[in-house]
Amino acid sequence: MSAAALRATQAQPPELLDQLAGLHKAMADHLRLQILRLLKNESFGVLELCRILDIRQSALSHHLKILATSHLVSTRREGNSIFYRRAFLGDEDSYREIKKEVFETIDDLPLPNTQLKKMKQIQLERSQQSLQFFERNADKFREKQGLIVEHSHYANSLHDLIDGLGLPADAWVLEVGPGEGQLLVELAAKFKHLTALDNSRDMLDKSRAAISAAGYKYVQFILGDTVVARGENLKVDLIIFDMVLHHIASTAGTFLDAAALLRSGGFLLIVDLSTHAQDWVRESCGDLWLGFDDDELDNWAMKAGLEAGQSSYLGLRNGFQIQMRVFKKTKIETKKMLSDT
Repeated sequence: MSAAALRATQAQPPELLDQLAGLHKAMADHLRLQILRLLKNESFGVLELCRILDIRQSALSHHLKILATSHLVSTRREGNSIFYRRAFLGDEDSYREIKKEVFETIDDLPLPNTQLKKMKQIQLERSQQSLQFFERNADKFREKQGLIVEHSHYANSLHDLIDGLGLPADAWVLEVGPGEGQLLVELAAKFKHLTALDNSRDMLDKSRAAISAAGYKYVQFILGDTVVARGENLKVDLIIFDMVLHHIASTAGTFLDAAALLRSGGFLLIVDLSTHAQDWVRESCGDLWLGFDDDELDNWAMKAGLEAGQSSYLGLRNGFQIQMRVFKKTKIETKKMLSDT
């Protein structure tokens, strides 16, 4: 414990000292430290953690309860499943510095290859689940998307946000998951350098057809994900995920990829749903995640070296809320990070 933290605890009432004792007890366990290490960047469900750690669910639940009680992990419900992630360390946390020191220490430890392989397998399964949905529903994409929101419902606000970034016409823009190409065509009218990236061949063909029908010839199309785009040595000024992030298996890894693809001073624009409880979208729309909280996006961005900027929110009559969030890559070089993805 640092000297500052020790002095702080000496002035605390007995109940806070009890909390401190409980915190140290929660961290004084090899398996619980492993769990915290696994949750460095990603969130996992209970059954997924059981697979990675090769442990029974009853035993794992006991340890997760202890970690949650000490505010070392947080939970979120995704339909019938509970996902765990590391708790975000706020300034109001009396033991923030202690937790931060522990997190930084365990983050320097390498993960066993067996655990890394299982994590990658889980992310692969998530990705395949999403890809298979789009392969089955390529001809019904707009209909499926329309169950949640139509592009026209937020298009004006989105373009106001894009125009407000002040990018010149010769800026390079990357849209990830362009779907049927509706936004892509609108972007082609604004920018001279445009790349479309999609891991579904069918959806990429649809966006290519939309661009061709609109008479634009300078759009580049890449089949794959952000990892593939990094392999292409692509460098862009703006990356847009328009109602796509909730389909992506590794959201934290995607922020890291985006930071690597952006030039200094470039922008990442996320358009997605705020956290909701409408589980029917999993089956009907192929969603992996039920929206995102502000602090989740902010945390992933911060870890990727991106600064939060403008934001806009739009409530819909069906109970969903659209959030448009801008993150900027500062001129300071992004810190090298171990993504474990």
